[in-house]
Amino acid sequence: MASTEIPDVSPTPAKGISNGRLSAADLAVLIVYLILILAVGLWSMWKTKRSTVNGYFLAGKNMSWWPVGASLFASNVGSGHFIGLAGSAAATGIGPTAYEWNGMLMVLLLGWLFLPIYIASGVTTMPEYLQKRFGGKRIQIFLSILYLFIYIFTKISVDMYAGAVFIQQALGWNIYLAVILLLAITALYTVAGGLAAVIYTDAAQTVIMLIGALTLMGFSFVEVGGWQAIFDGYSKAIPSIRVPNSTCGIPSEDAFHVFQDPVTSEFPWPGVVLGMSMPSIWYWCSDQVIVQRSLAAKNLLHAKGGSLLASYLKVLPFFMMVLPGMISRILFPDEVGCADPEVCKEICGNPLGCSDIAYAKLVMELLPSGLRGLMMAVMIAALMSSLTSIFNSSSTLFTMDLWRYFRRGAPEWELMIVGRVFVLVLVVVSVLWIPLVQSSQGGQLFIYLQSISTYLQPPISVVFMAGCFWRRTNEKGAFWGLVLGLLVGIVRMILDFIYPVPQCYETDTRPDIIKYVHYLYFSIILSLLTLIVVVSVSLATEKPTEEQVSRLTWFTRFDPVKSTEADKEDGTLSIANGLEKEKSRGNVTEPTNGSSTRHAETPSRLKSALLWLCGMEQNPERQQPPPAPEAAVCSLEEEPCLRHVVNANLVVCLSVAVFLFAYWA
Repeated sequence: MASTEIPDVSPTPAKGISNGRLSAADLAVLIVYLILILAVGLWSMWKTKRSTVNGYFLAGKNMSWWPVGASLFASNVGSGHFIGLAGSAAATGIGPTAYEWNGMLMVLLLGWLFLPIYIASGVTTMPEYLQKRFGGKRIQIFLSILYLFIYIFTKISVDMYAGAVFIQQALGWNIYLAVILLLAITALYTVAGGLAAVIYTDAAQTVIMLIGALTLMGFSFVEVGGWQAIFDGYSKAIPSIRVPNSTCGIPSEDAFHVFQDPVTSEFPWPGVVLGMSMPSIWYWCSDQVIVQRSLAAKNLLHAKGGSLLASYLKVLPFFMMVLPGMISRILFPDEVGCADPEVCKEICGNPLGCSDIAYAKLVMELLPSGLRGLMMAVMIAALMSSLTSIFNSSSTLFTMDLWRYFRRGAPEWELMIVGRVFVLVLVVVSVLWIPLVQSSQGGQLFIYLQSISTYLQPPISVVFMAGCFWRRTNEKGAFWGLVLGLLVGIVRMILDFIYPVPQCYETDTRPDIIKYVHYLYFSIILSLLTLIVVVSVSLATEKPTEEQVSRLTWFTRFDPVKSTEADKEDGTLSIANGLEKEKSRGNVTEPTNGSSTRHAETPSRLKSALLWLCGMEQNPERQQPPPAPEAAVCSLEEEPCLRHVVNANLVVCLSVAVFLFAYWA
């Protein structure tokens, strides 16, 4: 791996550009930010119940629409967005914005089509939904493991690397030292506080991100000379050192179009229209990280309100990240747009390209003292909000779907401990994956992220859509569609690592299946293949039972609630059973005469403080069994007046998304 030490090779700053060093004022702003977030995290830990499964993993199902929406946005827009989206915009133009505006539509699909089904089914995790819908355990176990791998490949390691790139640019630290620092900051309230702490801190981080990013956008526009200057300057942002007789360093002709050339561009328009939607449906409608936030809402209307807020906020990355990334290339063409491998290696340590430093370069060279500290806080906020969300959801998946499967009688305190310890294991594995992230996809972090997504996520999207909206889908069809689709996707992913995209001065010697089939086109092919397998196998085998359909599809979501023996056999009541065993052993006491009986031995103050920090208070009232599954099912009823309000906002939001695509097409 190339050295991560960055020599000071910055050009003479343009007029108004600062010297690119953190001052005492910057550090003061950063410290105030960290204190603020820690205070919010501790407040949320104090306010919420964290010693139960429902309290720790679903925030007690008591969240209002605004923290849900803010958390959806903050979980989506991590440091990988700031670094990767701005970097891809610097390299290719506004094309990557299509992912953001596509997300506007998909998060609305979540609120109006998928969430009513999930709420009616009363599930905590997405693999748990498929287990209820299809029966058996193999899909649930298979998908839980797959989700964890996807989080490592496309979420955790990408966000850690992106945050480290920013700190590396700001302070000149080694990239792994920066990663360890970031993980230490995020660990406290994530492991201790549960989903409630994550959502409330996400809401605070969202405000900080918006203020800081929009401030940098204003400075960027002033420095470059306004809106028209971006159009005029981007096409001329060519580095002074280029490989002769090549296209290296020359901006694309369709840089200001969302729908680009179907053959030669990074974002071919047929792939944007069709291929982009399948991984996007997985991300917004069946990804544990996103759906878990919506399931924490107090009712369906608040969940829909959260989706609307997130959708409106998704307009902003175009102004917060894409345009600043393009401006960075205009202001620093020799560094951000470097086209010679040796020059790139000197500038950012990556011979494949330095477009990923675009955002950090703007912050460190453009902003005055104090505001750089604010943007440092913004980047750390983006990283922390994304990582904490992923860590909490990953521990939910592992604990509720995997650990509880192998330990059916596990008491609640054991599940709490396992969920926290698993986060630490996940972090170590993700750090080891970072070198591959750094070397993939020509140095464009955002392109790496999206290409891996199109290889792994479309089969999952097809299975969820079939399960939710086609009653005839059965377990065999879903399982074999998932397995065969993923095998094909993994083969393509491996081929991409074996045959990386050649540099602009190299001859493309890759196999035709890789050279001519763009990853967005591959997403369409993979989705159709999976759908064919799911439909064919389902029709050739037995119909699903009534228990596998009732309250588990769009057409049966209003069915009356029934308690089945299958629920008990599948372990949905295993926590209660485990607590009964603990009571029989004398480890958990029953309340007497309306008051709780205390343990004979009172723990020391230090032990009590540690137990509180981890949400593991020795309070018998909090160790009562969770409600039966039917009691946990939320009502799908909506207050008529508020329903009209959210539906009117739905029409407005859809109109905005269509207008944006049409205007920039």
